[in-house]
Amino acid sequence: MQQQVIKAELSINIPNDQILISKVEYEKLQSNSLQGVYWTMSDLENRIGKKQVWIKENILYPTKFKKQLDVLQGGFVYYPRAKGEKWSFLASKMARFLEDNFYTIFKG
Repeated sequence: MQQQVIKAELSINIPNDQILISKVEYEKLQSNSLQGVYWTMSDLENRIGKKQVWIKENILYPTKFKKQLDVLQGGFVYYPRAKGEKWSFLASKMARFLEDNFYTIFKG
């Protein structure tokens, strides 16, 4: 049996206000959008859908994470040192940490 090959050319119009990029480039742009951005505790609560108490008990204070997170140990989280100080999180690195440690954090 002989197979026939049909070739077709297709044109797709992309509106002037839109662009076409690769998935890799899109992901790179997404991660760069957090560069130089700092989150507050409220931002972190909204990001992961958990309250401050849960975040502290399950992410910020356990030794296995605090050594990696605390700015005094080379991390990217500022732990308040005095009453009235605010938490500060380097958004790009905190987002990556949450992605990389999702299973460990949420397995319970």
